[in-house]
Amino acid sequence: MKRNATITVDCSRPSGHTINPYLFGHFVEDIRDHMEAMLAFPLKDMDFESEAESRRAVSGSWYAYTNGKNTEYALEAPAPRHSGRAQRIRLSSDDEAYAGIAQKAALKGPMTYTVKLVARASVEIRYLLIEAVDRRKEESLGSVRIDLVSHNWQDYEAKLILPRECADAEIRVYVPADHPRWIDHVSTGMLWLDHVSLLPDDSIALVKREVVDMTRELNAGMMRLAGNYISAYHWEHGVGPALERPVMYNEAWGGWTSKYFGTDEFIRFCRELRVEPLICVNDGSGTPEEAARWVEYCNGGVDTPMGALRAANGHPEPYNVRYWEIGNEVWGQWQVGTCSADRFAERCVAFARAMKETDPSLVLLACGHTDQEWNEAVLDIAGEHIDYLTLHLYHGLGRFGMNRETPAEDRYKAMAAFSEWTREDIRETAARIGSDPKHGHVKLAITEYNTMYYPNTIRKGLPDEHTLGAAVANAANLNEMLRWSELVQIGSFSDLVNGWLGGCIRVGDGYADQFRGKEAGWSGLPLTVYGTPTYEVMKLYAGMDIKRMLPADSACGSFTVRADKPAPFELDALPDLDVAACSNEDGSVVTVFIVNRSLTEVRAELRLDGFAAAEATTLHEITGDSPEAINSVFEPRAIVRKTRTVSADEWRVGYPLRLSSVYAVTIAAK
Repeated sequence: MKRNATITVDCSRPSGHTINPYLFGHFVEDIRDHMEAMLAFPLKDMDFESEAESRRAVSGSWYAYTNGKNTEYALEAPAPRHSGRAQRIRLSSDDEAYAGIAQKAALKGPMTYTVKLVARASVEIRYLLIEAVDRRKEESLGSVRIDLVSHNWQDYEAKLILPRECADAEIRVYVPADHPRWIDHVSTGMLWLDHVSLLPDDSIALVKREVVDMTRELNAGMMRLAGNYISAYHWEHGVGPALERPVMYNEAWGGWTSKYFGTDEFIRFCRELRVEPLICVNDGSGTPEEAARWVEYCNGGVDTPMGALRAANGHPEPYNVRYWEIGNEVWGQWQVGTCSADRFAERCVAFARAMKETDPSLVLLACGHTDQEWNEAVLDIAGEHIDYLTLHLYHGLGRFGMNRETPAEDRYKAMAAFSEWTREDIRETAARIGSDPKHGHVKLAITEYNTMYYPNTIRKGLPDEHTLGAAVANAANLNEMLRWSELVQIGSFSDLVNGWLGGCIRVGDGYADQFRGKEAGWSGLPLTVYGTPTYEVMKLYAGMDIKRMLPADSACGSFTVRADKPAPFELDALPDLDVAACSNEDGSVVTVFIVNRSLTEVRAELRLDGFAAAEATTLHEITGDSPEAINSVFEPRAIVRKTRTVSADEWRVGYPLRLSSVYAVTIAAK
């Protein structure tokens, strides 16, 4: 059944405020496989930091590569000032065997990789080989010889040239069987490896080129460095020479925090993308003084202690990071340093004073909550010291009393209604902010948001958070944020790459489940990089020339959410269409975002009052065969934006908008 609708936009009344481009920001967090997917290194455990996973003392993701019966393996202290450990391999001359270590990897090609090695060897071992092999065909893809010139620790660098891609490769680091043998006696045949890495020459700022290219298209405006891990993260461990940075256990998510993506690398990533950085400080296990030193490292001159350290690390010019966030989900029991609202607010004041004493120009965000009692305490105690209060909006099916046993249609309608919860949470928080002039200046930053099909288990290897239906929910969320854009000026979609369930850019097919950890890949296509339907939505919204909001009204049909829990809004007459309208700065172009949340096609008439429109409009459409349609490594472009020209006459008679789909219409002045 088709329904008719009329959308009316008053183009004569643009908003007095402008839409902040930071509203379309994104979020990087060292969570599960986020860094593994984002960074360009194909090898794991590059510093031998992990425990042995087999009976032989071989670190973590590596395994023994030898045909010698007497080859011995051990883990020892690393090279001086380096973190992790050293892998020791002892070869017996009598074995006349090859011996070393190996690791599975997915390799791009044709490609040149820069190989870095830190090694030492007993004087008889004069060279080793680093070789890439196709595991399925046992075909060598390329190798490079490293001549070992010292019994002491030495850095080595070489180029490994691969003629083709190989998704199922093995990297071998070994002394070959035809190496000249030696007479066995004490201290012979020993090789120590402290670091082994490969980096493709097309990487940008240590990040996969494909990820950088796709992120550029998001036109993010702002990039946030934060998340649960930050409350146990000490920034000073993440600067300086990478090999000398300590290995830190990721207390929030398990595994090792990436020492290769610290402050300097994050800033370089932001500058490559030309986006504003937002850094969240550690207020959980950290101190105000530590946060102030981080501010000084980023913004201080070379005549300051931390500015001098930054310069010594190769960055003499200040980074001038303006936006800083104090506290990440401090109200959550899962958070390091969780505490009461009063206690957090007192900490927040101490952090704000210390940080602004270092740099008075900072713009400070403080951890808020959908619980208004929390916000009341934070605003009353710390409101005069902050510029933004933050919200994290993962509404989830639990808000409707639903679970995975609920019929699929009802679950979809609930997800499509998530923006109603967004409106309610913003409305309540806005009222709390406006309740007292002393904190009436505070704005809102929604520094994490996404759909959440709680409990978020994986459907046939693919999370429901990546469906077209999820993209519809996120588009409606963006419309709500736009309608509140005088107050809501910062947004961060969670996450950018892989990580939790939500990464809008996907690398390969490994998915992280909140409760079960990372699910292993299952397709054999680990090199595929693609966007989810929500990626297409984020790219669409951020790519439009929008500066002012316009009043918009839609007369349309409605749908009902059959919830098992009461909600603070009506559930029996939710509009099929969610509409937000904007103009560019001079009013010469109008953009109308239309989200058909319903499971019915809608024929929409579009009326623009007070605007002499051209006869042709440009229509951008994100749609698919069903709300459950999804992109995957097998069909990475199943859901992509399509653009066509639609005449004004077609809008006058009603243009068909497909069910569960997202649209943007741009109309130029005549």
